Amino acid sequence: MTSDDIDGVKILRSVKVEMRDGVCLATDIYLPAGNGRPGPFPVLVERTPYGKHKETIRERTAQDPRPVKRAEIASRFARRGYAVVVQDCRGRYASEGRFKKYLGEADDGFDTLAWVGQQAWCNGRIGTYGMSYAGHTQTALVSQRPPGLAAMFIECGGFANAFRGGIRHGGAFELKQATWAHKNALESGAAKRDPAIHAALAAEDIGAWFAAMPWQRGHSPLRSAPEYESYLFEQWEHGSFDDYWRQPELYAAGHYDTFDGIPTLLMCGWWDPYAQTTTDNYTGISQRERGVARMILGPWTHGERSVSYAGDVDFGPAARLDGSLAENYLALRAQWFDRWLQGETPAPAEDPAVRYFRMGGGTGTRTAQGRLDHGGCWRSASDWPLPGTEFVPWYLHADGTLALQPAEQDDVLAYTFDPANPVPTIGGSITSGEPLMTAGAYDQRTHENLFGARLPHGPLAEREDVLVFESPPLAQDLEITGPVVIKLWISSSAPDTDFTAKLIDLYPPSADYPQGYAMNLTDGILRCRYRRSWEQPELLAPGEVAEITIEPMPTSNLFKKGHRIRLDISSSNFPRFDVNPNTGAPEGSAGPRQTARNRIHMAPGRASQLLLPVAPASGFGPPDQA
Repeated sequence: MTSDDIDGVKILRSVKVEMRDGVCLATDIYLPAGNGRPGPFPVLVERTPYGKHKETIRERTAQDPRPVKRAEIASRFARRGYAVVVQDCRGRYASEGRFKKYLGEADDGFDTLAWVGQQAWCNGRIGTYGMSYAGHTQTALVSQRPPGLAAMFIECGGFANAFRGGIRHGGAFELKQATWAHKNALESGAAKRDPAIHAALAAEDIGAWFAAMPWQRGHSPLRSAPEYESYLFEQWEHGSFDDYWRQPELYAAGHYDTFDGIPTLLMCGWWDPYAQTTTDNYTGISQRERGVARMILGPWTHGERSVSYAGDVDFGPAARLDGSLAENYLALRAQWFDRWLQGETPAPAEDPAVRYFRMGGGTGTRTAQGRLDHGGCWRSASDWPLPGTEFVPWYLHADGTLALQPAEQDDVLAYTFDPANPVPTIGGSITSGEPLMTAGAYDQRTHENLFGARLPHGPLAEREDVLVFESPPLAQDLEITGPVVIKLWISSSAPDTDFTAKLIDLYPPSADYPQGYAMNLTDGILRCRYRRSWEQPELLAPGEVAEITIEPMPTSNLFKKGHRIRLDISSSNFPRFDVNPNTGAPEGSAGPRQTARNRIHMAPGRASQLLLPVAPASGFGPPDQA
């Protein structure tokens, strides 16, 4: 351990905090040392696998886009009168033990907060903060109800149910887990100790590996890092919702009672894989007897709250957190903790339960930076889903239309799904997918730099394995905000297959976009073996017509007059999700693949439909930001 006094902050570096099993976790402590503050202090805790001493681009602001070290953020909080604890998670960087992604964080988090509460510089009131994995560590530790926990700020993380979003989604495996594992294995203890291991991992061509799926244990880009390969395949192979997924680190929904009375601010972006986790956690916490939850949903990719765009679409300067919700991200967190740890009370107008960014309403022209000007504004609501929301069905028809009336006769549309030629991922709710996939909104057209795209490049809508359904041009603006649901009646020649659904705001042709612009809003997937039960998978019988439900991420968008609502149906979205071999083979296993002839049924008794959350016509007053 070393100690420094820097600009009014006393820093204790790499303090060894012992866990119940004797493993010591490296912990940095920042204490206010100036302005006559003798302590004890309220304490803020961040637990991270990304290096307590490392810089992070997620802490940048609109005014200063440079990455900031966690030490600087902790020091800024300390100068506001907080003691701050930043800790390396088990098996990462300076901490001892074996890293097993996500698991073990409940006990380690409890032990850390129990240790903090015993320190002379702690006044007994503890807050936790952090995004992504540092959000997961928070919902893990609250499951144990550690003493002193008084407030949380969770951004882009905190699994409500990792089986339903974050690791798996609709039964499919989110392959961002594989790209994350490869990238972070390079920073593992084994790779740092052994240059040969580091060199072997660095030499792996992750794109070539993805193109050569399926993998198996010992034959993957993580073959040189068995610790990481082991946990990855453990997640991948657990295909049904069993006790593995009910562990507290992966299943906040199983212990919402432990959140009761602990004020929690939840924040995420529409283009983030944890958007549904965020809304589920808000609902689960706010419905407790003493539950206190606030939620912010912006037009952001993972942690990119200080820019105005996501992918190739711009939402205007108001889209930034900075200047719209607070001076910057640090100030927003400080307001929350000042309220619950220091006793400052905000004005009622400054404390809506839900603040969300409704996308849309822009000019539709190309900005100077080459992005579509989609626009948008901030709005407030008293709850989620928005009170008064009407869930309106748009029915699929065999002529490729979406209509407010169901089909009057039996119709079927079919396509062939070849797992050797999956539909390439173009944007969406993704994180940690680089260099193979990036998050955000994009025109749904392939190009030479898109992973998995094949010649001839062009719109995904022209693929034979993509069914496209469009509404007529809208006669008036239509605002949707909330959960989106797609109910399909399907059949397949295969015992198991996937169906994907993608909601698109289809712009009409314009001077800047002569072919129009197909802007993806949200998408999801359903693996058919889980159509009836997550716990007990069931293969399709030959000729069986089954109802399935696809639940994409929630969203908020204004479809402008003249635009069309579009729904794309297919059976793959790669590399965002693993590709179904159509054989019914166990999850995560290597083996043969076969094509599937997949069908969508549209009939009076089998009304395949898109269910949209139409916002109340009166809204909630004028936009907070124009």
